[in-house]
Amino acid sequence: MRTATLTRKTAETDISVTINLDGTGTYDNRTGVGFFDHMLDQLARHALIDMEIRCSGDLHIDDHHTVEDVGIALGQALTKAMGDKRGIRRYGACLLPMDDALVRAALDLSGRPWLAWEVLMTAPQIKTFDTELVREFFQALSTHGGITLHVDGLRGVNSHHIAEAAFKAVARALRDALEVDPRKADAIPSTKGTL
Repeated sequence: MRTATLTRKTAETDISVTINLDGTGTYDNRTGVGFFDHMLDQLARHALIDMEIRCSGDLHIDDHHTVEDVGIALGQALTKAMGDKRGIRRYGACLLPMDDALVRAALDLSGRPWLAWEVLMTAPQIKTFDTELVREFFQALSTHGGITLHVDGLRGVNSHHIAEAAFKAVARALRDALEVDPRKADAIPSTKGTL
């Protein structure tokens, strides 16, 4: 079973994450940040990762610590659930359209974190959510999940659509990369023998 449960508590946030990499995309995410919950739901649904996240954060300051720390915890949970990464396809990519937005995501579950982010948001906020936090989430996820992640916003007018397309594109790329390759189900996908 490729599952993980993880808790992370700091002076700024108290988080619990439970995931199943072989799920159907069911989700129950409650962070106290409505738009962020919506994005996490999209990530779960389109990656087919069952996901339950709870976060109590210092929202009286702003959403930053909640969003970043959930990215950290989710990245750590992904690492734990993947184990030695035996049998995974490792690579995934998606070109995802959403109305006016078109976002490309490509990733490698390499264990070598890197984020290349070329996504321009057209507004500083989506309701009360700071759009710069989308990048902060993916930076934390990449770093703590050991993911080489490239995300490019190719076009878009509406920041909600751009952000949602980014989450969905990464989700679809994750789905492909996490799937077990039936031709090499018992092998580590690297000539080094480890990831």
